[in-house]
Amino acid sequence: MELNNIEQLLEKYFEGETSVAEEQQLKEYFNSELVASDLEVHKPLFSYFSQSNKDKMNFSPILPSKKRIYTVWIGVAASLLFIVVIITFWDKPSAKQEDLGSFEDPEIAFRETQKALAMLSENVNVGIQSLEYVNEYEKTKKTIFK
Repeated sequence: MELNNIEQLLEKYFEGETSVAEEQQLKEYFNSELVASDLEVHKPLFSYFSQSNKDKMNFSPILPSKKRIYTVWIGVAASLLFIVVIITFWDKPSAKQEDLGSFEDPEIAFRETQKALAMLSENVNVGIQSLEYVNEYEKTKKTIFK
């Protein structure tokens, strides 16, 4: 190759105006043994590009397994349950024997039990409604991350 042609290609290369074929000519020239002494400073640049094309990175990302994700969620749920139990029973005065809320009349006891169970049912339904948001989130996540 002519030295003048190589110098013109180098100028175009450093201006960012070369084509792929012209860059290939430069790589071939600088990887040969016939490099002019004044252009010897550019040889490491092109030899680096040739070497970097040969080196390929063998990388496979480590994705968390589904089993590990479920284990994390089970741990979170257990922790929350533990916190709820601790808050519920922490520092409550113990009930005295005469303060048990006993009823003499079974009809009154039955009505009071129904009231308590209705209140419990209402609170459980509020919790179940809150879980609907979680179910909707899971559906959306599965749709997006197929």
